Amino acid sequence: MKLRHLAIGLLVLVLVGAGGFLALAWRSEIAPVERAEAASFAPELVQRGADLAAVGNCVVCHTAPGGKPFAGGLGLPTPFGTIYATNITPDAETGIGRWSEAAFSRSMREGVDREGRHLYPAFPYDHFTLVTDDDNRALYAYLMTREPVSAEAPANELPFPLNVRMVLAGWKLLFFREGPFQPDPAKDGTWNRGAYLAEGLGHCGACHTPRNVFGAERKGDAHWAGGEAEGWTAYALNEASPAPIPWDVDSLTHYLHKGWEARHGVARGPMAPVNTNLGTLPEEESRAIATYVASRMGEPSPERAARAQRLLAEEEAHAPGTLAPSAGSQAPPAVHDAADRGAVLYAGACSTCHDAGRPLPYGGLRLDHSTAISGPTPANPIHVILNGIPAPEGERGPIMPGYAGALDDGQIADLLAYMRRTFSDRPAWDDPAELIAKSRARGAEGGQRSLPTASDAPANPSKREPTW
Repeated sequence: MKLRHLAIGLLVLVLVGAGGFLALAWRSEIAPVERAEAASFAPELVQRGADLAAVGNCVVCHTAPGGKPFAGGLGLPTPFGTIYATNITPDAETGIGRWSEAAFSRSMREGVDREGRHLYPAFPYDHFTLVTDDDNRALYAYLMTREPVSAEAPANELPFPLNVRMVLAGWKLLFFREGPFQPDPAKDGTWNRGAYLAEGLGHCGACHTPRNVFGAERKGDAHWAGGEAEGWTAYALNEASPAPIPWDVDSLTHYLHKGWEARHGVARGPMAPVNTNLGTLPEEESRAIATYVASRMGEPSPERAARAQRLLAEEEAHAPGTLAPSAGSQAPPAVHDAADRGAVLYAGACSTCHDAGRPLPYGGLRLDHSTAISGPTPANPIHVILNGIPAPEGERGPIMPGYAGALDDGQIADLLAYMRRTFSDRPAWDDPAELIAKSRARGAEGGQRSLPTASDAPANPSKREPTW
């Protein structure tokens, strides 16, 4: 009898718990509305929304390769499966044309769509929740004045039970904290503006913070401690930054606004369109973000600062064709081992640009200044060696050829080993064979896609655009 009562009691607890979870997880639908006329939105509100969308880099995630801006369909690979970005043009059937401003704001603030379905955090509402009501209103105006595009996003490719959106309510309970940005009264307006943009719409931590086994950003000391994006390493933006020349507000501002910086290099991979979009805004926005990021990095240690000063002092002595710090001859060394083979490859393929002393953005960065060569993984230099740096379409910009067709995997490994040993004081990387193979396959499959930028999504309401 006691066992029976215990079993009944446990069953009741399970049913009550399940009922409580369902009550917590259930969200009501917000009634659809007629699509607002573009002319009903003030032009200055639309323009402000365009600027905010540039900060959020919205067009990149909400545009499929070869697709129209903001029409969705881009597949985002995650450790759990592929999630597809939705259509955020004002199309009434496949986009957000029937969404009210309240429905849009709820998606940003709470991660719930108009129909009451929980959104996957691939849409970074854990950052967008910080956005103010006024800025959400401007973003809504911008998106609702884009050209409607009829495009249905593919179904997400997720296993059970992750394909059941109710499960996301549990994820939110554990990892999501809703609420708008709260300024720090101890900081000035520039710092607070930068914190608002970087932690909110800019969602920098989505790439630059490591994630736990549930796909949530780790907190505490791990915040901005480095992460991964589309197979690229997103370097630490806190005191663990691996940059040989420490960043400061001025260098960060230039990098964010221009996409390159003389002693740090050129933006590439998923970061390139971020810089391009920020470059469409007043430089004050980049400076605000730089002010906040620099404060997160803090002052470099005395040892790191001294090394940076040594590197900068050597700048005038930097000579084309130098194969190693102790070598001054233009002639390549005899080939005896993998390191020597890397030196020969470097002399033939890299030295002409990287040792020529031509200033960025059209010359090659000194590799002893390169964060990529001093970084925790060789993922980024592998991508660049294989696929190069394509010239920006329709404008002048830095360019580097790719060597995927000229170097095999073993040669790339030799070249990486030589560059790490020669231009960095960090330990050798682990065997990069797997990373090289994955990067080569990604490039062969079109993984190095041409990313859309703000210029593809003009603020003019007669043109086109997207969100998530």
